[in-house]
Amino acid sequence: MEHNSAGPVPRVVAWEVTRACGLACVHCRAVAQPHPHPNQLTSEEGIALIDSIAAFAKPLLILTGGDPLLRPDVFDLAAHATASGLPVVLSPSGTQVSPETVQRIKASGIRAISVSIDGPTAEVHDSFRQVPGAFDEVVRSLGYARDGGLPFQINTTVCQHNVHCLEEMLQFVKQQGAVSWDIFMLVPTGRGKVEMEITPQQYEETLVFLHAVATRGELPVKVTCAPHYSRVVRQRGVPDVASGVSGHPAGSLPHGKMAGRQSRGGARGCMAGNGFCFISHVGDVCGCGYLPIVAGNVRERPFPEIYQESELFVALRDVSRLEGKCGYCEYRVVCGGCRARALTAGNGLMGEEPYCTYQPKLSASGGPNGV
Repeated sequence: MEHNSAGPVPRVVAWEVTRACGLACVHCRAVAQPHPHPNQLTSEEGIALIDSIAAFAKPLLILTGGDPLLRPDVFDLAAHATASGLPVVLSPSGTQVSPETVQRIKASGIRAISVSIDGPTAEVHDSFRQVPGAFDEVVRSLGYARDGGLPFQINTTVCQHNVHCLEEMLQFVKQQGAVSWDIFMLVPTGRGKVEMEITPQQYEETLVFLHAVATRGELPVKVTCAPHYSRVVRQRGVPDVASGVSGHPAGSLPHGKMAGRQSRGGARGCMAGNGFCFISHVGDVCGCGYLPIVAGNVRERPFPEIYQESELFVALRDVSRLEGKCGYCEYRVVCGGCRARALTAGNGLMGEEPYCTYQPKLSASGGPNGV
């Protein structure tokens, strides 16, 4: 079945090439394991998937995991994607990077890497990763990337363990020479637990802090899994010139068109199934890695067909289906709330975002809400 060339196309596709990883992070979405899953997509299936994506659109392709460097053919896959016209970035754990690895990454056409660091000190970071010495190892890896001329982004997941040290984390990211800082607001899936989440008030304060950082131009900042950041930017009325696209995990990496688009109002906050999608190690296509509802499997159905026609993605693109205060909020088009967080909280896929403190100006009946 041919896809509709005039229909929706992805801007970013994250492919979990493996779940193998040497870490055991307390907030891991994937519940990563030490060894590859026996049913992960084969090299041949991976090449076919890349061909299917490239014939359909030219999105940014994120090779993620687990730790993608634990997949032996990852550089072959990256080179094929690059040759097919796809911009490619890599999201390794940071524990497998050497000077030689940096050169192989660059030779395969990968444009940049993103590495997760969840605290400015070994004490904070290693408590997340549950591997002593992980902080020193990832900092050493960043040095190799810096010396080898490989751009890198630092990702930080905000939760109760580190919300108190974001200013220190900002200074650390700047000192390391990262091209951008991507803040992930914890979604309690996988190993992530509800008790690790920050409060709604801390959530709002964090978004305001990050907007101030971006506006000052200290560092390009992107906020992921926090669609209300789009609301914060508009409420504060200050151009967020340093930010990337807030709805997906790669908006400010150095790959061209994406950077800064969110600040000009060109993207909706939550891009799950609406510009962004996630493909698991076994070929399941989901709106994002935190949304455990499968739109289809690439072994059974062509990727373009899944992306354009699956009931799940059609629903995610339809803001008229939003429920609770998200359904009548004046920011519903640019925000929409986090669908994964709403689902996890028991509000349903299109339910109200539980971690938003904002009260819409209109009530559900359409009258003033007293704000």
